[in-house]
Amino acid sequence: MAYLDAQVAVVGAGPVGLLLACEVALHGVPVVVLERLPEIEWRPKAEGITGRAIDIMDRRGLMIGVTDALPRPPTEEERARVAEGERRPDSLLPKAFPGARHFATMFLLRPESPDLLVPQQLLEEDLARRAAELGVEVRRGHTVTGFVQDDDRVRIDVEGPDGPYRMEAHWLAGCDGGRSVVRKLSGIAFPGTDGVTTGYRAFAEIDDPGFHLPGWFRKDGGLLVYEEGPPRFITLEFDGPPANRDAPITLEEFQEALRRLSGTKVTVTEVKKITRFTDNARQAETYRSGRVLLVGDAAHVHSHWSGPGLRLGMGDALNVGWKLAAVARGWCHEDLLDTYTSERHPIGEQTLEIQRASIALMQPGPYVDALRRLLRELLLHDEANRQLTALVDDLHIRYDMGDPSLTGPLVGRYSPDLRLRHAGDTVRVAELQRTGRPLLLDLGAGPGLRALAEPWADRVDVVTAECAEAPAEALLIRPDGFVAWSTPADPASLRDALTRWFGRPGQEAGDE
Repeated sequence: MAYLDAQVAVVGAGPVGLLLACEVALHGVPVVVLERLPEIEWRPKAEGITGRAIDIMDRRGLMIGVTDALPRPPTEEERARVAEGERRPDSLLPKAFPGARHFATMFLLRPESPDLLVPQQLLEEDLARRAAELGVEVRRGHTVTGFVQDDDRVRIDVEGPDGPYRMEAHWLAGCDGGRSVVRKLSGIAFPGTDGVTTGYRAFAEIDDPGFHLPGWFRKDGGLLVYEEGPPRFITLEFDGPPANRDAPITLEEFQEALRRLSGTKVTVTEVKKITRFTDNARQAETYRSGRVLLVGDAAHVHSHWSGPGLRLGMGDALNVGWKLAAVARGWCHEDLLDTYTSERHPIGEQTLEIQRASIALMQPGPYVDALRRLLRELLLHDEANRQLTALVDDLHIRYDMGDPSLTGPLVGRYSPDLRLRHAGDTVRVAELQRTGRPLLLDLGAGPGLRALAEPWADRVDVVTAECAEAPAEALLIRPDGFVAWSTPADPASLRDALTRWFGRPGQEAGDE
């Protein structure tokens, strides 16, 4: 057999690419990551981690210490302040409490899961450390220029610091962003809608810090966000997408946007960090083409409001990582990878719809004003708030587990983070899943059920525990946290679920 650089090649060393590499490497599969940039990029990116992404970090033990200090829930006084502020027609508010969530700049008050306000780059650094611990080879300054695939492998052309070379892998995962080279070379179509806005996110110095009230404000031309100390700005104008997204961003163009929205002659004296963005919304028709997979922004792009990109991409990586490892190990047939598209494509499609709705609700004008006033009133009711928060935070997801007899309330849903009594200690489900392996949780089903799972002991963890509020006698939880099987289903059906998701016992191809 010809030399392989790795079983899996990942293109892109952002948080999604690094998380995917870690997920695959957790199962002993060699991974190489190719990243065109020589080091982590510190321009403004995601400034908060939200919803399901926080749960993902917890289940893999990422950023321990940061996740342990999540923002506290809002007090009743803070909730009342938000309710009062939302009723003001000119309000868009300074954030009323740490970690507050918003949809189209209208606050969501789900108290149990506020934002984790840390820059994306800190997560990248933590993932890079984890990847190194797992033996992942990250090649920075290496740009993919082409590839060809056959039934056996992918041959990848790379431009490295020392010149061009070719490497080979069984699988190629494109995690290289919205302008993905891997997607373009694969020929996968990327339909969608063009942007209608141009925005800037910047840390900058100005000549008059009192030029405008701090806070979030809807203006005749769009949106202006101004936060003091150090000065941070977001501008959004509904004047179409940027004429040239690749052109360098000048101080003058940002200054003009700031002047138009504020109605002042404020002068920008220094730009420290800045990025330009729009709201085009596109999605790959499929997330897999043969031995090539698209993950994260390579598979879908959309506006950034409410921080969906990082959350959605991390969900993609967690969904496909263990499946890719199972196929690479020879445990499962490659058809398992088709469930990546069938499960995640509808989630991406729904996210695009939610983001289009968010942009529509931020447009200026009396008709949108009326719609916002109506929605604000609805969002003051906890049930409506919870439902919208579940949608924007990916908390509503339920996958089809392929067996119509599995009708329990938990099957297909993200497993609750139960507190368990195990081996004399108190432990959470999230802590038991940090190995990245499937988990069969016996909460009272007995030794017969554990015996059914024994042939899969090389790839499935079986844990017997006590739980004061056990939702079932037994749960089979996939590595991505979703419940694949649960009592009261027939215990014999557990074998079918184990085989469907984790292969036949004892099967391993040694495909190295």
